[in-house]
Amino acid sequence: MFKHFHPHKPFLFKSANKMIVGTLPPPRFCTKDLKIKDVNFPYGSCDGLLWASLDRIFALNLVYENTNKAITQRKDFLYKHNIAICDIVESCTREKIDASDLGMQNVVLRDILAYLKEYKNIDTIIFTGGNSKNGPEYFFRKILKEEGIEFISVNKEIPKVHSFIYDNRIIQSISLTSPSNAANRFIGSTKIYKENKKNNKNYSTFDFRVEQYKKVFKI
Repeated sequence: MFKHFHPHKPFLFKSANKMIVGTLPPPRFCTKDLKIKDVNFPYGSCDGLLWASLDRIFALNLVYENTNKAITQRKDFLYKHNIAICDIVESCTREKIDASDLGMQNVVLRDILAYLKEYKNIDTIIFTGGNSKNGPEYFFRKILKEEGIEFISVNKEIPKVHSFIYDNRIIQSISLTSPSNAANRFIGSTKIYKENKKNNKNYSTFDFRVEQYKKVFKI
């Protein structure tokens, strides 16, 4: 059984008003067996598409390498746009060593509500995935249910939006299509993607993410 733990501490600061919430980076970030273009920072996997999407949206000219320069570029962006990162899973065990959320067992969660209480400017949670089993929203819903906090649907279209009341303030959540390539099949099945692909044969699942993420981050 493989012990998969989160190698990065939450990236939180007082002026942050948005917080990205996922699960765990690929296991190689625990074992430090990184690929050449990996960045040792949240969402730094060269196989993931969050930073690639933000790079295109904001023309960041990011470098993709295991260097301090790459980390500093990403931190500077987050500080500038008041975006924190606090993934919801602290650790889990796996029978198969991969990054699948479904493969997580014996999951230990971080105390997300405590962080929300400490960092009072956060009014938006951005989930890097929806409510599928063992996804970030799935675990967050469980936490709210245990606390008796109602999770209210605001928008059922992609990206889905919910809201809840905690610490005497209204907080909204937005569920992005996962930046993992594993979500490409889901994207390909959506009506929006099919329509855009019909009108533009060069339209890609990456373009789909960029359009969606732009609505969430560039506001």
